Amino acid sequence: MAEDLQPDPSLIGGVPTPPLAFLPEPVKLFQARARRFAFLAESNSLAPYLTFLAATSKLQARLAATLTPVTSPTSARIAEAARAAMPPVDRPALVDDPELAATFDALLEGAAEIAMPDPARLALDAVRAASEDDRRWLLSNILSDQVPADSAAPHLFAAAAVQVHMARMAATLDAQALVPVSPGVCPACGGRPATSSVMGAQGIENIRYAACGCCGTQWNEVRVKCLCCGSTKGVSYRSVETTEATVKAETCRECHTWVKIFYQVKNPSLDPIADDVGSLGLDILMKETEFRRGGFNPYLVGY
Repeated sequence: MAEDLQPDPSLIGGVPTPPLAFLPEPVKLFQARARRFAFLAESNSLAPYLTFLAATSKLQARLAATLTPVTSPTSARIAEAARAAMPPVDRPALVDDPELAATFDALLEGAAEIAMPDPARLALDAVRAASEDDRRWLLSNILSDQVPADSAAPHLFAAAAVQVHMARMAATLDAQALVPVSPGVCPACGGRPATSSVMGAQGIENIRYAACGCCGTQWNEVRVKCLCCGSTKGVSYRSVETTEATVKAETCRECHTWVKIFYQVKNPSLDPIADDVGSLGLDILMKETEFRRGGFNPYLVGY
């Protein structure tokens, strides 16, 4: 593992004041993610799992395109959230949202047609047969960004449903009406980031955006700052084999966490969720260090 002991030297470029957030376009988001998972499966030891996630992402795209429109947060809720520097999507309230329950039902029905590893099939059957209370428990954990490692498989299906529902909710918001909440917190739904990326798109070159592991919103963060505790001290970068890697672990010696950072400026096809799974080798190497993973990706729980 190569290590950069100094903060990332690249200068922030692009616009003087970058947009706070980019809201998801759910159908395009999941279609692109499906293609990326499929591509990664072509040359990765995790091919069966990645192929399954590609099919799951295709299902998510179909649901995003065909389900009835979601109910967006009220204007009063949005205004109140802005005044209090809070996200407009009320995550705890979604546990009992009938629209999310309907999305979960549709996801489970569609997933029954997907080819998947036997452990995933057993988990799917268990979730389909689960009681309302058990399903509510699964959704509650995902909405809290906390998944027990010993029940990662059933939570994966809950996560896929939550991602569809929350991406569709986030898409109804006005990005310009969002306000910063706190470092490492999604301004749309209050979720934790899965990863962050140094962007390469015109106008935001070399600007860093974190990606929510649930709703898919991407929001601007200071380039050299811990996404877990907000510290700018003791931040350094580690990578596999080369310091020029397109994926690195951003480590923080203040809170002893790490979060992956992707360099889309070098490879624009990188996906914040798919490439997080595809770069599992970095997770394995980081397990040998003092740092604990800080990014939340429900597809990596248990690894």
